[in-house]
Amino acid sequence: MTVLTAELTGDRRSAAFFDLFFAKCAVLCIAIRFTGHIFWGTGELMKHLFVFEKIRLLGAVSALAGLAALGPMTVLAQSADLSSAAPAAASEQAPADPSAVGDGSASTDDPITRLIRSGDTVDLDSLKWTHRPIVVFADSPADPQYKEQIDRLSAGASALLERDVIVLTDTEPSTRSALRKKLRPRGFMLVLLGKDGGVKLRKPRPWTVRELSRTIDKFPSRLREVEERRGS
Repeated sequence: MTVLTAELTGDRRSAAFFDLFFAKCAVLCIAIRFTGHIFWGTGELMKHLFVFEKIRLLGAVSALAGLAALGPMTVLAQSADLSSAAPAAASEQAPADPSAVGDGSASTDDPITRLIRSGDTVDLDSLKWTHRPIVVFADSPADPQYKEQIDRLSAGASALLERDVIVLTDTEPSTRSALRKKLRPRGFMLVLLGKDGGVKLRKPRPWTVRELSRTIDKFPSRLREVEERRGS
């Protein structure tokens, strides 16, 4: 009886031992399997994150490449606009009157440019009844009297233009221009003509704009012009 009990007790202990052993094995298997799922899930997540970041990186690179290609095109377009605008600006500033005194860079809106012109090729008959020519002669453009006269006329350009005056210059006696043949100057000379083409004044010295204006204002044609403008 005692032996049987011992045998039974031993069996139970063996059974308990095996139960505990298999239970631990089962838990270990479950844990290993669960851990494997965790690693598998983590790997899948990392794979998706890697693919997502790769797509973002490729998109950023493509965008940068597009901007780099667009940059030179934009610069070229702006350069073309500037190059096309430069001739337009230059043409707007070019004078319309080729007979203007100087290098022709002044605008025709400039009173001095409208007033003073070279008289080398001017026909006085073309100015008849429209202008009162003042012709300034000198043997050289460096003549002090000539310089003084041009400075005075330039300072009073607006007053002279109001009286329909046009200033013609001739500083080349060797050319024997039509003005010299008609008016026959000697050295420096200032000649004022009326709208009818007649000589009204000759002076061997410079005159002021005030003196010239007073003389012109006494012309009968000028008095009629003033009356007509007042009446209108």
